Amino acid sequence: MRNRPRNTWDSWAGSVPPLESVGTMEPSNDAAATATRLARAGLADQYMVYEAEGGIWHFAAGSAVSLTADATGITARAMGQTWTSRTDGGPLTAFASALNTLSAAYGAQAGGRHFYGWATFELAHLLHADPAATGDGPLLHALIPSVEVTLTEKETVVRAVDEAWLDKVAGLLAEPTPRQPPPDGMTPEGAERIIAAGTAAYGSAVARTVEDIHSGLLEKAVISRKVPLPAGLAVDFPATYLAGRRSNTPARSYLLDLGGYRAAGFSPETVLEVAENGRVSTQPLAGTRAYGPDEEENERRRVELLGDPKEIHEHAVSVRLAWEEMEAVCRPGSVAVEEFMRVRPRGSVQHLASRVTGRLREDAGPWDAFASLFPAITATGVSKPAALQALARHEEGPRGLYGGAVFRGSFAGALDASLVLRTLIGEGEETWLRAGAGVTAQSLPEREIEETCEKLRSVAPHLRYSGG
Repeated sequence: MRNRPRNTWDSWAGSVPPLESVGTMEPSNDAAATATRLARAGLADQYMVYEAEGGIWHFAAGSAVSLTADATGITARAMGQTWTSRTDGGPLTAFASALNTLSAAYGAQAGGRHFYGWATFELAHLLHADPAATGDGPLLHALIPSVEVTLTEKETVVRAVDEAWLDKVAGLLAEPTPRQPPPDGMTPEGAERIIAAGTAAYGSAVARTVEDIHSGLLEKAVISRKVPLPAGLAVDFPATYLAGRRSNTPARSYLLDLGGYRAAGFSPETVLEVAENGRVSTQPLAGTRAYGPDEEENERRRVELLGDPKEIHEHAVSVRLAWEEMEAVCRPGSVAVEEFMRVRPRGSVQHLASRVTGRLREDAGPWDAFASLFPAITATGVSKPAALQALARHEEGPRGLYGGAVFRGSFAGALDASLVLRTLIGEGEETWLRAGAGVTAQSLPEREIEETCEKLRSVAPHLRYSGG
């Protein structure tokens, strides 16, 4: 292992192979199924499927480069070599510095290269609260792939580090999708048993949080509950992802086996979206009602949601804080609310949704915006430092990937980060779901329990077993 001086990555960046081999093929008639089939193919030990805005799907695999940062150090791996450096308590800064070094090394090629990764919720403690609460686990991980496939309505584009990777993936794409019996799925009764687990303890946590709010400690906290899946239940992540995507209407979706986490998720909102021209936006969703097959009932709940004082207050304070966080990194006068309190369906629920936009300052980049907005206000609370302290008091254990971000970015300055909610998560031998609700002074434990159940129904009924 090579120990590099702090924040100097020149020799590492110089060892990264470019994506020189490019192939174009006919469009897929089912991008979700094609991307999932690539994930199943076992091309590499790390991969990600990322569904972006506008029906564009990306598949990335192979570790041309990987980056991992924790509270004290950052490690880069490329071409069989390893480099390390201290972070001095600033892992996000070190992470961004390493990516910027790679971007500079590529020069004109940088605009065509992308990275894929995740940030755990515990990064929030370093950014906003108590660094001692961060723990010693990885906080950020990114893959710069050996091969990347982009699936659009018009074409399928494959970019690879060499002809061998290109031919391998092109061959897979040319094969017809095999017809196989679907894996066994979760029964409705089994899904409801999973969803109902731990509700009593969660209700108590909500009640204690309401007491904190009445005591003036904070204004809002998004309290969540972890729902472990039964031991020995081997979940098929790709099959779960495909089944869940057929039934959900996410803002973003993702399927990954990356940096020690496995995940299949249907994110209802983005933490932030940064374009290469410096336009930045965030999409807070807060305020929830169930959404199902009965259109008349959906409309009744929509009207009820728009008139509920608790839900409106919860949403308004989220938008207010998002505005303040955007102002910290955007040009004066550029921050605006482009939409306010629209109701958007997201799988088994419907939410109040707003969008706040702005233009980054000349001296600010996408990771500055990420540092300001992460974690999403709709996964933490108001104020963020006080909410983080409340979560530490009332939630059991660290959140890990839940409430964090899954992202795709370019070396030309774009960054698209989805909020990790409505997600099946696996680490080691453990697999779980998690859901939360925004707790305010008006919250009732019974209603917040009901809301977490409504959200869990976006994933639990679509669980599929391996070997079924």
